[in-house]
Amino acid sequence: MADIKMVDAPDGYEGAGFFATSLEKVVGLARSHSLWPLPFATSCCGIEFMATMGSHYDISRFGSERPSFSPRQADLLMVMGTIAKKMAPIVKQVYEQMAEPRWVLAMGACATSGGIFDTYSVLQGIDRIIPVDVYVAGCPPRPEQVLDGLMRIQDLVRDESLRRRNSPEYQALLESYNIK
Repeated sequence: MADIKMVDAPDGYEGAGFFATSLEKVVGLARSHSLWPLPFATSCCGIEFMATMGSHYDISRFGSERPSFSPRQADLLMVMGTIAKKMAPIVKQVYEQMAEPRWVLAMGACATSGGIFDTYSVLQGIDRIIPVDVYVAGCPPRPEQVLDGLMRIQDLVRDESLRRRNSPEYQALLESYNIK
């Protein structure tokens, strides 16, 4: 018979017959494994995201198998590819329509920094219009990098305080992007 190893219990109070933890940790754990991404793909990074959704890489292992194409039902905005300056107001509007709490993942060189397109018409990184939580480098990034970025988002979500969104620092961040 094979040895069965048990996973260590999360931080909390434990003893014979009981385990207790904080509501904040339970909510963080539930949120981190039920992210609903909204893919905003404009070019080749979108193809890599499609590969990540496929059976070989299987993003559904991380609780993100339901991509939402409505901002009102999504909590993770994944911006992939080149964003033209004409598209910037649309990306910002999509972000503003998402309910709190919301997170942003910028995927690929174009979304993070404009990539090779240092021209008047290309936005040089989406962090000029909306706050970004995780950057995934590459041109285009491999599916493994996308999964790593998703796991970094999960870490942020799991450890985020329930009160962070009401903090003066968070409100100042949104005001710096002119987001109400």
